[in-house]
Amino acid sequence: QVFTSGGIKSIRLGDNNIPWVDSFRLYMSSKLPNPHYAPELQVKITLLNFTITPSGLEDQMLNNVVAKEQPDLQVKKINLIKQMAKAKNQLQEIEDQILDLLKSSEGDILADEKLILTLDSSKKTSKEIGVQLKEAEVVNKEIDEGRSQYKPVAKRASILYFCISDLAKIDPMYQ
Repeated sequence: QVFTSGGIKSIRLGDNNIPWVDSFRLYMSSKLPNPHYAPELQVKITLLNFTITPSGLEDQMLNNVVAKEQPDLQVKKINLIKQMAKAKNQLQEIEDQILDLLKSSEGDILADEKLILTLDSSKKTSKEIGVQLKEAEVVNKEIDEGRSQYKPVAKRASILYFCISDLAKIDPMYQ
């Protein structure tokens, strides 16, 4: 509990008053896989779970293996993801622009020449982007087919990691 004493914000820890700074943050970590805290503490904290899942590790391992074995395929995949994200952002910007124009339009919207021109150009642009996204999806499937030959390696690496991780349950020597 923060209180003011002599114009200074403070908190009491044990018998001591400690000056309080509003920008103070406390970060704690735990080796517990799923820690449980009292409900009154739970509402005051943000709990982040960084536990890796087998499927998540498998995806990471697949990326690493493909990057090592076929770097051009991995680069192509990354560029494709960036291109798709850029196209989706462009579509969102067009939608936002249209909504802004509709919002600021006064009177008959059919008489607003700027709005009509913007709608027409956005229709053409969205069609072009739609075609690009469809082509990108086809290329993405081809890339995924090329990457699929490395899935067994990624799966085995994931299984191996979790086997080694679980050795500590058998004997503490393996921690």
